[in-house]
Amino acid sequence: MTIHRCSTPWSRALLASSVLVPALALIASPAKADPEALPTIVVSPTGTATPLSQVASSVTVITAADIERYQQRTAADALSLVPGLNVVRTGGPGGSTSVFMRGTNSNHVKVLIDGIDASDPSKSNGGVDFANLLTSDIERIEVLRGPQSGLYGSDAIGGVISITTKRGQGPAKLTATAEGGSFGTFNQTARASGAQGNLDYSFNVAHYRTTNLPVTPLELLPPGQRRNNDHYDNLTYSTRLGVRANEDLVFNFVGRYIDAHKGFTQDNFAGWPNPPSPEALQSTSATRDFLTRSEAVWSPLDGRFKSTLGFSYANQWNRNNNPNPDFLLNNVSYLYGIGPASSYRGERTKFDWNGVFDAGYGQKIVLGAERQDDKIRTDSAGEYDFAGDYQQLMKAAKTGNSAGFAELQSEFTKNFFLVSNIRYDDNDSYGGHTTWRVAPVFIVPTLDTKLKATYGTGFKAPTLMQLYVNGPYTIANPALKPETSKGWDIGFEQPLFNDRVSFGATYFNNRIEDLIQNAFVAGKWTYDNVGSAKAYGVESFVSLQATETLRFRADYTYMQTRDEVTNLRLRRRPDNKVTLAAIWNPIERATITATVLHTSSWLDYGRFGPPLRDAPAFTTVNLAANYDVDKNVSVFGRIDNLFDKKYEVPVGFLQPGLGVFGGVRVTN
Repeated sequence: MTIHRCSTPWSRALLASSVLVPALALIASPAKADPEALPTIVVSPTGTATPLSQVASSVTVITAADIERYQQRTAADALSLVPGLNVVRTGGPGGSTSVFMRGTNSNHVKVLIDGIDASDPSKSNGGVDFANLLTSDIERIEVLRGPQSGLYGSDAIGGVISITTKRGQGPAKLTATAEGGSFGTFNQTARASGAQGNLDYSFNVAHYRTTNLPVTPLELLPPGQRRNNDHYDNLTYSTRLGVRANEDLVFNFVGRYIDAHKGFTQDNFAGWPNPPSPEALQSTSATRDFLTRSEAVWSPLDGRFKSTLGFSYANQWNRNNNPNPDFLLNNVSYLYGIGPASSYRGERTKFDWNGVFDAGYGQKIVLGAERQDDKIRTDSAGEYDFAGDYQQLMKAAKTGNSAGFAELQSEFTKNFFLVSNIRYDDNDSYGGHTTWRVAPVFIVPTLDTKLKATYGTGFKAPTLMQLYVNGPYTIANPALKPETSKGWDIGFEQPLFNDRVSFGATYFNNRIEDLIQNAFVAGKWTYDNVGSAKAYGVESFVSLQATETLRFRADYTYMQTRDEVTNLRLRRRPDNKVTLAAIWNPIERATITATVLHTSSWLDYGRFGPPLRDAPAFTTVNLAANYDVDKNVSVFGRIDNLFDKKYEVPVGFLQPGLGVFGGVRVTN
């Protein structure tokens, strides 16, 4: 998590790399504040490169330097320190991983990887599972909080997570890393990148493996049953290419392929009247995700106008296999249409156009249009239908969405900025929906106090599973409406002593209506727009450059949530979250970091379902060290969960205990 306010320059070609999330190369983290340093640039709040000081939205920027410094191997690890976010992973690496932003549901976060929507249409709730997203090729993550559907459409009720991968630049370079450690961990990465003439390129491969990770608490096992520890293997390939045809025209291509396998323990609900328990035999899952995007960027008029035409394609396939013979009697699994062997495939195609025009006098206009088509196919090797017949079921569904949006970005004076946008979505399944947002910023002269506020609306479209796919015990509802939200925030940021000290706070308030939930209607379980919820709280921070070589940052999030139907707190949203980070450069070649994460208790079900209970609070401490032996070789090591804290997230799933890891990085 960035604890500085400067960046290295970014190139014109780099800015042309994506429709809404162009890549920005900023990495430098100086030992002291630099009054001449360029301002931090962000893209996600406006869709175009904008100095962070002119943006009202709450944005956290995580750079490749941050990821390397803290040795965060997965995107979930990097996001865990971000204020306003709660990351929930079922056990260790490869476990299902959800992100809750500002009290909204886990499927209320728009996630983009190089401009590609990373959500899986075949998921029942349409959310993004961060389980298999590695960080070795990530250049930058922008976490944008608050309703953003006025620019991004469906899913952006809680906010947007925009991920940009590394782009080749400079002479040809080869980089390789190897790392090993606790839980049978053995990771490797390799990267070839560079730029020559009008071509830039980056080819990456990453392998992440753990072989012996305890996840199931021993007290949940039936007497005499052995625990099966989880294992996980992830092989990710990615590439990024750019070709400059002439001074005004650039072609870009990105591709990512993930092949991940996991062994894990499912649960047995078929032993009634005996209580549920973990299964005796280990289940397995396989995931194959392919994401790609191609685009042409035309920038005539000396860059005053930039037009981007893009095409994205995503194909996401998942397969689960449960070898336990009693699984056929597991009625809970059938509620979700899962047989002993089941597969799910989601496909998405998207054409989009984006135009940015600098109209002069401090006014910039952003226009966009897009067409997206989703389809899914589920195939279960065995299920029972309502008559109790064992059969093979195959289900398919599709829908599409057309949208257009407009934004005005205004600089009225050097101290007053305003962004306003509006968007209209026309969905093939549920019709039209309009969303909008305004976000003013005022910089107090002399004091440099940043006063900011935003107000926006958001929505979440019903999923294809909810609309059209009938399970053995759950009936789809094609009459579902989108979930909707209204949210606002107001806050300030204050730099002092030439940015050596800064602090700030933001109050946020979100209200969500027409939440889609399971409902019992006419003697059948189905989905209906019956829920409503609210969330409000404060995000605050303090950062300090204590000496030329020592920096600190602290973030505190206070949040209250409420299900307005049951009048209970929302599940998996802690009231308090505190993160502390320290960076020390004892010598020029060495960096030592420490992070502390404290999360208060939250309301949750147990591993086997109701009743609700309080999940205990926990605090973890991580240490990491990097040392440059010379310009070509670096060694690194880290200790995760330094004090071997035993805790469960979610309830019934152990998180990794004390882990020690070390490795080497070699560059030509």
